[in-house]
Amino acid sequence: MSRSRLFTATLLLSLALLLGCEPGEPPVTRLDPPEPGETLKVATRNAATTYYLDRHETPAGPEHDLVQRFAEAHGWEVEWSLQGSTAEVLEALESGEVHLAAAGLTHLPSRDARFRRGPGHTDIVEQLVCHRDMRPLPRRVEELAGVEIRVTADSSYAEKLASLVNRHTGIAFEEDPRTTEMLLAEVAERRIECTLADSNIVRVVRRHFPHLEVAMNLTSGDRLGWYLPAGHQALAEMAGQWMGSAEGQQSVAAMEERYYAYIGEFDFVDLRALNRRIDERLPSFFELFLAAEETTGMPADLLAALAYQESHWDPQAVSPTGVRGIMMLTQNTAQSLGVANRLDPAAAIDGGARYLADRHQRLPETIPEPDRTYLALASYNIGRGHLLDARELARELGRNPNSWEDMKQVLPLKADKRYYPQTRYGYARGYEPVHYVQRIRNYQDVIGAAVATSTDDE
Repeated sequence: MSRSRLFTATLLLSLALLLGCEPGEPPVTRLDPPEPGETLKVATRNAATTYYLDRHETPAGPEHDLVQRFAEAHGWEVEWSLQGSTAEVLEALESGEVHLAAAGLTHLPSRDARFRRGPGHTDIVEQLVCHRDMRPLPRRVEELAGVEIRVTADSSYAEKLASLVNRHTGIAFEEDPRTTEMLLAEVAERRIECTLADSNIVRVVRRHFPHLEVAMNLTSGDRLGWYLPAGHQALAEMAGQWMGSAEGQQSVAAMEERYYAYIGEFDFVDLRALNRRIDERLPSFFELFLAAEETTGMPADLLAALAYQESHWDPQAVSPTGVRGIMMLTQNTAQSLGVANRLDPAAAIDGGARYLADRHQRLPETIPEPDRTYLALASYNIGRGHLLDARELARELGRNPNSWEDMKQVLPLKADKRYYPQTRYGYARGYEPVHYVQRIRNYQDVIGAAVATSTDDE
């Protein structure tokens, strides 16, 4: 070999060793932190608790919202890299393809050793989830011996179970390349016995699969957060400073309100009935909800959720107070809408949709979505006058009348004798619209996901 070729080979070998590469492998290229106007590259995965496209094909999700706010604060665009699993997210981070991983990742010492830890944003516990009909359900770690457990590969769950295997006899588990959400569905359908999942994932997914049962919590004090490639200290500090700032904390609060706060205590009977009626009753009416959406602009799944809250999709429903039909319209409301027969589902759904659209239209256009829709639902339930009272009361109390998060606290004051005598319309059961909106949001999530799945299967 010539001296020049020997020098070149030696130089390449030295560079490869310095960069942690094997000879013959391309060196890893680390991305520099973006400058204002440049692009922040982010790895995530497609799931309800991370990043997804909503019914309008608009990006949404807890991680999406936080990253977007962080990027906007620094004048960056965001380029999303959707990965199929947690392992692939970490591979993208390790390869230097992205600046940041925001994918519902638990902060772990093992990950801290490989990557630069970013700020945390959501407290969770890892939960063992089985089918509620499994007998006996394992309630203690010692009872996991002999239980079939399958978890997402390269996840924090696998790490937790590996530590239990070393301390307890008879515990075994398998790693699976599929996502946690898919494994929860497998448990619900009794194809596997149990899996592990973060509590925020269980909270969201369990509404679609009421037969899932949390058998026990296996961790406490865990936190979801971001990770950056090793060596990205400057960008990690920027992320930490932003997350800890007033703007960052407001963004976290807004994320929690949008995606988690409305999910109430799990009600097996209610959700089992909803899922059954989605199969048995909704198909008879969903085209009517779609037609009402075309007419009014109110989303079909929202109208379906509203109708379920009102009547459980019973077109012949009648209450002791005289409201009737699938949308439970009062006689006066029906007359004002030109609905001659409240028991006619087509007329009732069209009328109810027009009434909700009217409540929505009468609110100031400056109110952002989704707050404007939630306030319109509250107006549908409690009446426009009482809602206007509550908005004025919010101003007097230094709260934001355009924020549903603030209005959830103010509306119940319409039943408080310290406050309602000052209002124009007086007493109202102001706590009712808060629960009303919460239930409709829950129902809409389940209905929307079921309709989307059935559409995809066609």
